[in-house]
Amino acid sequence: MRILALEFSTDRRSAAVIVDGAAAGEESVQGGRDTPALRLVEAALESAGVERELIEGVAVGLGPGSYTGIRASIALAEGWQLARGTRVTGVSSARAIAATARQEGLRGLTAVLIDAQRNEFYSAVYELEEAGVREVEAVRLSTAEEATGLAGRVPVVLSPDAWERFPGARCVFPRAAVVGELAAAGSQWVEGETLEPVYLRETTFVKAPAPRRF
Repeated sequence: MRILALEFSTDRRSAAVIVDGAAAGEESVQGGRDTPALRLVEAALESAGVERELIEGVAVGLGPGSYTGIRASIALAEGWQLARGTRVTGVSSARAIAATARQEGLRGLTAVLIDAQRNEFYSAVYELEEAGVREVEAVRLSTAEEATGLAGRVPVVLSPDAWERFPGARCVFPRAAVVGELAAAGSQWVEGETLEPVYLRETTFVKAPAPRRF
């Protein structure tokens, strides 16, 4: 199966093409909101030597992370599905960070901490094993104090954007190639309109008043 994978949840955004479960090509840029998304996709396709018409599935890193970036990648996946009927799926970017570290040779109990702004962090704990990545604690929203405590009790700490705040932590970004490989290994394919960024805060809004007539 040929999968286009997109990971836009951090300032290092990437696109990759997975063929039969393995990365055939990957391109990344450091740019955040200024990412030339379509050019990045084209570069990944060219690197893999795969025509866009041959893509059978699109996998998206759903965060937590940059809400704008994740929405942009979801929009690309939805457009691909509408245009070509391609299957789509979403993958946890926190899990992708852990899996990226595992590919780099890390093993053991590992915490992932992602800056959630407002002096809060998205946190998750995984066991990096020879066979793969096992979830120990699901992604949740933590206070700064809770994140510091977690970093103190878990041997390995990974973060794409807040590693300097935790002594001994490693800077690891989620990679599109890893997102695609995780999707190929067993993700559920869904309708694009059902994909949503991982956003753990309760949504609050003030309803606009009814129109006034004069």
